[in-house]
Amino acid sequence: MKSFFLLLPLLLCLSCKEKTVKLPSEQKAEAQIRYAQGFQIDKRSDDITVIRVASPWPGADRELRYALIKREKLAVTPLNLEEFDAVIPVPVTRIIATSTTHIPPLEALGVAQSLVGFPDTKYISSPQARELIEQGKMADIGSNETLNTEMTMALEPELVIGFTINGDNPAYQTLKRAGIPVVYNGEWTETTPLGKAEWLKFYGPFFGKEVEAAAEFDKIEKEYASARQLVQNAENQPLVLSGALYKDVWYLPAGESWAAQFISDAGATYLWSDTPGTGSLSLGIEAVLAKGKEALFWVSPSEYTSYTEMAAGSRHYGQFRAFKEQNVFTFARTKGPTGGLLYYEQAPIKPHEVLKDLIAIFHPEILPERELYFFKPLKK
Repeated sequence: MKSFFLLLPLLLCLSCKEKTVKLPSEQKAEAQIRYAQGFQIDKRSDDITVIRVASPWPGADRELRYALIKREKLAVTPLNLEEFDAVIPVPVTRIIATSTTHIPPLEALGVAQSLVGFPDTKYISSPQARELIEQGKMADIGSNETLNTEMTMALEPELVIGFTINGDNPAYQTLKRAGIPVVYNGEWTETTPLGKAEWLKFYGPFFGKEVEAAAEFDKIEKEYASARQLVQNAENQPLVLSGALYKDVWYLPAGESWAAQFISDAGATYLWSDTPGTGSLSLGIEAVLAKGKEALFWVSPSEYTSYTEMAAGSRHYGQFRAFKEQNVFTFARTKGPTGGLLYYEQAPIKPHEVLKDLIAIFHPEILPERELYFFKPLKK
């Protein structure tokens, strides 16, 4: 924390002296973001990068702006503090992440060792991150909704990568008042597989790893495109059902969701692909039976892992062809060492692995040697 309190008078002084000075727009260059809709990276100069987050949470009413300034240039860089939601000296070396989806990008960039804290560490599956936890290098700081702010401040993080569903987190406000920058990551609001994965580039500027982030994403993009090309001329597009009942309501992906796009890109026909929306649909069992009874495949049946569990959960499941023929596949069987689901942690940055799994399921003749990565058939 000491370093932040030392920086605070300097930033306030700069604010007073340079309050009307804008960053030079003639030096601005926008990094190429091809799929993600929720953020942009503006390279203002060699020393200044501005990250703009348009969708930190659903329904956000304004864009958040973060100025990243090379640490050694902070004292001599003119900037208008009122223009930004946070000013972060970079590269950062001590950070706190708040979602398991934040961890794989840090590992991909080789900076996971910068993690010093995380809420609910029991949900982390990554072997590298678990080693940091076991060595006492990454502390458990409560839960995302109720962070232990005293413990968090004692860790002296230079940055907190935040996550919120509505922008209302009192703990984040406390950290901001203490001089700790909080930057919201909105990857989870993206609606396409490559859009989510491209948030890998969001992390690059904080560590001076922009080139590495772009190169890693290019690999993901190429693998995804190559996999999708495999089914372009597939002779059939099997019908696919998804979701499951919760009490009396069947929840399944809407037609514009990333889950629906995966099914389409894998050369299959998702039965609700024509429905609007990027979230979930809430349907009655009669509607699902009428449309999905004859679907050949069923993916992501909530968190069921066996046919026995499903049969006990609802007698209705036995009426579906995919259940009768045992063509139900789940990601809930693929867990980390402490029980966390790998799909939730890794799928956003590994959409090519999700796609290859689904191609191997829907078209086994195309990828006959594929060892499923996320999805597994239900146990008997």
